Amino acid sequence: MLNYTACSPREVATMNTESLRQHFLLERLFEKGQIHLAHIQYDRVLIGGAMPLDEVLTLGTPDALRAAFFLERREMGIINIGGPGSVSTGTEEYPLHKLDCLYLGKGTETIRFASVHADEPARFYLLSAPAHRECPNRLMTAAQANPNQLGAAATANARTIYKYIHPDGLESCQLVMGLTILNAGNVWNTMPPHTHDRRMEVYCYFDVPDNQRVLHLMGEPQETRHLWVANEQAILSPPWSIHAGCGTMAYSFIWGMAGENQSFADMDQLALTTLA
Repeated sequence: MLNYTACSPREVATMNTESLRQHFLLERLFEKGQIHLAHIQYDRVLIGGAMPLDEVLTLGTPDALRAAFFLERREMGIINIGGPGSVSTGTEEYPLHKLDCLYLGKGTETIRFASVHADEPARFYLLSAPAHRECPNRLMTAAQANPNQLGAAATANARTIYKYIHPDGLESCQLVMGLTILNAGNVWNTMPPHTHDRRMEVYCYFDVPDNQRVLHLMGEPQETRHLWVANEQAILSPPWSIHAGCGTMAYSFIWGMAGENQSFADMDQLALTTLA
């Protein structure tokens, strides 16, 4: 399991591109027949990717958790961005097609991942945070999610937001999770940008063609930085950082948050004229 330490704005202001990538970019989440995990010190979240083929993959418990099982003191959101698959808890099996979301609450002891077809494997994106109370395990399909149309073609940010784990959706202790799909011909996300000091956020970009990229913007509003992000890579956003992007064509991304509250609207909006 990789470990990403927290960085202050003063540190980030002095980083070159290589250092930014080392501290904020998760370049390899999905590998055939493997589970990859990364521990993030911002709000102690864990990020991962599971890509089962013919064999079922069982989620182990990293020594760093000092726990009897992975979700002994944690909760988890899972979104499938690949072929059809399933997640089993030992007592229940949940089928997940592309863009379906599963919430697993504190106390779930067994987590296993499977693909229906090895030549079209599922890609399960995992986001886990500490939890102080139990919430029920629940599945929400993409068809059940309530789509929210935002933006406009005139500003190149017409997009659809799907909220899965939030106070009016799948109940959780502190996780908030969903995804955004940009309309064809639109390239901007989260612009104008915002920050939210009460919680960190992470983006996982997907459905980005191999020869295309997303230019992700981060850093303090008056001290911005950028990184080029490829398909199925994730990028971390500290609570003090903006998090926005512009693609070389339309794309999709999973967003997930953990921290002090679960209010989706809890943002400190920034005017474009304040960016530097």
